[in-house]
Amino acid sequence: MISPGSEDTKGQLAQGFKPRHVTMLSIAGIIGAGLFVGSGHAIAAAGPAAILAYVFSGILVILVMRMLGEMAVAKPDTGSFSTYADQAIGPWAGFTIGWMYWWFWVLVIPIEALAAGHVLNHWFPQIDTWLFALLSIVVLAATNLFSVSKYGEFEFWFAMFKVIAIIAFISLGFAVLMGWVPEREVSGLSRLLDEQGGFAPNGLSAVVGAFITVMFSFIGTEAVTIAAAESRSPAKNIAKATRSVIWRIGVFYLLSIAVIISIVPWNDPLLAEVGSYQRALELMNIPHAKFMMDVVVLVAVASCMNSSIYIASRMLYSLGKRGEAPKRVKVTSSAGVPRTAVIASTVLGAVITVVSYFAPAGLFQFLLASSGAIALLVYLVIAVSQLRMRRILRRQNVRLEFQMWLFPWLTYAVIVFIIAALGVMLVTPEHRAEVTTTIGLALAISLLGIVLTRQHGQPARIRSAV
Repeated sequence: MISPGSEDTKGQLAQGFKPRHVTMLSIAGIIGAGLFVGSGHAIAAAGPAAILAYVFSGILVILVMRMLGEMAVAKPDTGSFSTYADQAIGPWAGFTIGWMYWWFWVLVIPIEALAAGHVLNHWFPQIDTWLFALLSIVVLAATNLFSVSKYGEFEFWFAMFKVIAIIAFISLGFAVLMGWVPEREVSGLSRLLDEQGGFAPNGLSAVVGAFITVMFSFIGTEAVTIAAAESRSPAKNIAKATRSVIWRIGVFYLLSIAVIISIVPWNDPLLAEVGSYQRALELMNIPHAKFMMDVVVLVAVASCMNSSIYIASRMLYSLGKRGEAPKRVKVTSSAGVPRTAVIASTVLGAVITVVSYFAPAGLFQFLLASSGAIALLVYLVIAVSQLRMRRILRRQNVRLEFQMWLFPWLTYAVIVFIIAALGVMLVTPEHRAEVTTTIGLALAISLLGIVLTRQHGQPARIRSAV
């Protein structure tokens, strides 16, 4: 229980992030279990051509981050793109994308918690996976409840570990490919075009499917604009983080995936099963490869879960500040933490964790499908918001210190590309359920937002029942 006297009714967040926190969050924010484990599925589906899916996804993320950076530097806000959609498109848009983004990160909590539970259960089989999962949620929720600086410190060291692991893997793989490590020979780049079916053994359609898988790994890059709002120099930190996104994607994703596809045959039956990084280490004859990757994956999922709780709570807090969520969630503690928003997001994530473990698999798959295309919808909203926000900022005589390249043509190109990607998902059987369920949820939330807006004659205002 939180005593009434411990809360600040002004609802102001603390500026507790230090520059090193924001820097490390921006560097490692996109390194999750999806890279260490999920990349194996993309490579197994598309072959070496999966690198193209990472290239196209990376370019899309770089452009979207540039657009978001323009708005966030001009107007830093913990609601980030949800706030900008509210201002540039309309209250219903900010309402819709804010609640959908919150729902996405609430769903990530059980995904990462169960992944952590599986690793820990493998080490300590006498304790059930779901108990480990719940314990991990409780521990990481605690780091979010005390102060933002505590969260930042935990995430700083989680991120540092992930960065070191990625750099060590790339360095080792490069040394092996160059033949510098005795008794660690592998096939190398030469086999990509002339062995195992060539560069794109399953055709370009498989690359499109891999693109959808890869996009799930990239979502979270935009969260640095949420975190930077709780630092002392938000505009400066956002600009710095946005500029660095190019080399972050190039090093952590493209280089590491290039090493993997140079070492692991795309049709290796263990690639998707054990994960791309572990399989690469095994083929390089590195001892204790599974244990090492279990440790890395455990840290990665803990980091992602920690961030999920933080991001979900801040988005819920922002919705509360705008009157689009119960007013209780905008109340902060004396340390500037929106504890109700943290607890509400965490409790729902914990409930879904238990349900997903004991309930039929179809139920959890349906919940996952409801957020399957959220990354593309978020990016689409950012692009449309930036297109309209540029005119608003100019009318307000706001000086743009950080601008989108080749405006408005690149912005239009991103919008067309995302709409085309959603169209391809719609006609692809294996991805149709994701896009239809996600869009269906978006339409339902949008309708609710429009109804509430019209009822009050102003941006939707949800009155707390408390």
